[in-house]
Amino acid sequence: MKSLKKILLSLFIAASVGTISTSVLAESDPGRISYTPVEAIDLVVSNINAAIAAIDKGASAEEVATLIKLASDGSKEINANDKVDMARTKANRKLKSAMAHAKESALPKAEEELKEAGKDFEALKGLI
Repeated sequence: MKSLKKILLSLFIAASVGTISTSVLAESDPGRISYTPVEAIDLVVSNINAAIAAIDKGASAEEVATLIKLASDGSKEINANDKVDMARTKANRKLKSAMAHAKESALPKAEEELKEAGKDFEALKGLI
């Protein structure tokens, strides 16, 4: 009887862990758009290209900084594995550097940083 209780208790615990597992129940919040890693990379690269185009058209430093901020925010959606995350962090540093240059109104330097960041984000697709 004692061993039967232990077996039933262990089965009950195993069943409850399986049914209440957070990874099983994980889903996106209502109203939140979820992107696959490749979609998120494309979103970031398009925002970077928009910032480069804005610099070429003669946009103000504030407008360029806003576009870079959009790219930086979109990069947070890129999550596939540890290698991708480390490379994303490295590319994100270049975005931050570009944003600092844009805030200082050094748009040519910001454009160089954006081009390098765009190449780095495109390279992330090979790591997925």
